[in-house]
Amino acid sequence: MSTTTIRMDDALKSRIAAAAERAGKSSHAFILDALSETVERIETDDELHRIADARWVALKRTGESVAWADAKEYLQARASGKNVRRPSARQPSR
Repeated sequence: MSTTTIRMDDALKSRIAAAAERAGKSSHAFILDALSETVERIETDDELHRIADARWVALKRTGESVAWADAKEYLQARASGKNVRRPSARQPSR
């Protein structure tokens, strides 16, 4: 394991120490957790953007999508615990 030095002003250091104490952690553990959570959030955001970009490319290529009414009905059913079939993507009627 390597060591990294970070510089921070005294006010931030005090805030971290106080927050760490409230969380029942050392400042070191608190900072590591904060860094880990931030990296995980950014990695998750990157993955969601990758998926969205790929779906956008597919939408532009095929023109197929799920109608909002179908998607909303599906999501509401899932949120209420029902096991329902996913709506199919299709080209909109013109």
